[in-house]
Formats: sequence, structure tokens, C-alpha cells
Amino acid sequence: MSARKAWGRTANGEIVDKVVLQNGPLRAEVITFGAILRDLRYVGHAAPLVLGLNSVADYEADPAYLGAVVGRFANRIAGARMSVDGVDYILDANENGSMLHGGKAGFSRQNWSIEGLSDNEVTLCLQSPDGDMGFPGNLTVRCTYALEDQGVLRVAFNAETDAPTVCSLAQHSYFNLQDGGASSIHDHQLTLLADAYLPVNALLIPAGAPENIDGVWLDFRQTREIGPSQIDHNYCLSQERVPVRPVARLASPASGMALELATTEPGLQVYTGDGLSGGTAGLDKTFYRTRAGIALETQVWPDAPNRPEFPSAFLRPGLPLQQVTQLRFIKS
Repeated sequence: MSARKAWGRTANGEIVDKVVLQNGPLRAEVITFGAILRDLRYVGHAAPLVLGLNSVADYEADPAYLGAVVGRFANRIAGARMSVDGVDYILDANENGSMLHGGKAGFSRQNWSIEGLSDNEVTLCLQSPDGDMGFPGNLTVRCTYALEDQGVLRVAFNAETDAPTVCSLAQHSYFNLQDGGASSIHDHQLTLLADAYLPVNALLIPAGAPENIDGVWLDFRQTREIGPSQIDHNYCLSQERVPVRPVARLASPASGMALELATTEPGLQVYTGDGLSGGTAGLDKTFYRTRAGIALETQVWPDAPNRPEFPSAFLRPGLPLQQVTQLRFIKS
């Protein structure tokens, strides 16, 4: 049977539960705070595959969104402003005057409820009220983590609104397939199936239209080491949500672990963890430093609410959002 127990309390006294899922070679721990994927293990590989923390207090103080579900809008909205059907909205500005990952009290800072649970699957639910962080509409969000056969972790999002709004969610785990974050991801091999990317300004806001990736240092269409590349960019996969298709591969030659990523989403934000610092205490007495993990965030493109030429993040009553991302782990 699946294991569920109280894991801690938030600063305001809410109980945070932890569940343990198991299927085939995969074992996962999920906590209700932030719908966080706290730990993920593969049989025969001793180290955790994701970066995780040791207490609710650690997660409440974490600025890096380790393992969390981010929203109501993943990534950045320039100037923390947007319009929906001609109505202007001022959002919570939590990064250099812009909004990042839904604001300072976004979904990663909320305690979700468990709606369904089995040995290999958990569904968490969150109610986001009208006006939450400035967004219009009452939004009901569900996140399902499912350990499927053949080493697949499936992350599915569903969201419904009672008024026009925007919504784009992302699962924000940092992966280290070598030693769980004890060393950097420099030696990892990365493949990204994208022909274009979004250039950004100094505030990491899209600076214009997508640009072809030919001859650009961000080009990982041919597998190569991450090395010293500092990436925090959106790779443009498509102009709209499509059926699940492969978009990326991450591998550690040192450990023989690999991750194949497939998604419905039009964008993939790749972040090499350059902001991780300070020797954060993580799982298995590991201390996370700069570039201890890489985030592969499947989502709509950043600042999409203000860019009508970008894939749409608008959500309307009766037309629920459905996002799916599949992560297949393989050990050679």
C-alpha cells in the first residue's frame, strides 16, 4: 500500500503530508507543500535523481523552487502586468519589478490537498481564488504524479476556471543523475530537440521574437556536455500545445543514468542552476552548491500573456487546461 504520513507543519501551523509511491524501478516522495517532488530514486542507483530538502522550514525558505509546482503562471511576466479581454491586471511583482513563477505566494508556496492516492499515483488539488497574486478568476488546479511502467514518471496538470484568466504550470525539479547533487552537472550530456530559442534582456525577459539556434552556443541538438554553459532560456518547441512528443535527453556517463523527457508543452525552460549557492543541506547529507542540478521546465513561453504572437496561456471557462510531461529514466 502507498504510505502517507504527516511530515511537518508550515510556519502558520498547517500540516504538511508526505506520500511515498513505488512502481518497478522507481520510488518517489511527494509532499503537499508546493506539490513538491521531494525525492526520486531508481533501483541500482544509490543517489537521489532530484535535489530535495529535509524539512518544511527548509522549503519555506528556499528561493530556488526545488521540486515544486510553479504557477499560476510559470516563468516571468514582464512588469507584473497583463491584460485579459481588454481588462488590465496588476500582478505580484516578486523579481526586479516582474512576476516570477506566480508571485511570492504562488502555487509553490501553498499547501495542496491530497485528492487521490494509490501505490503508484497521487493527485493533489489546490483552489486559487479570484485575485490570487492579482490573477482573475477562481482556479481549481490538480497535479498528478504517477509512476508508470518501464521507469516512467508522468506529471499531469489539469486546471479549470470560472472566468477568463491565464494559466501555465511547470514542475520545477532539479536533476543530477550522477551523485544526487554532490558535484555539478558539468559532465552531464544534454540533447535538446529545438530549432529556436528566446533571447532575453538583463532581467531575463524575452527581448523579441524567437531566433534560430544555428551557430548559437545554446544549440544542443547534437548531444554534448553541458560544461560551463550558463543557461536560463526558453527553447521554442512549437506554437501550441500538441500530443506528447520527445523534446530532451539528459545523461550522466559516470553513472549510466539517463532521462528522456517528453511533453505536450510548447516551451522548455532550461536552467543550469547557477543561482544555487550557499551549501544548502539536501538529501543524503549532500550540500547543494552552484550548478548542483539542472531544471527542465516544460511550460508555455515566458511573458506569453503580453505577447500575442507567442503560444497562448489564456484559459477560459469550459475549456480546461491539460498538460502532460513524461520522464523516462534508464540505467545502462
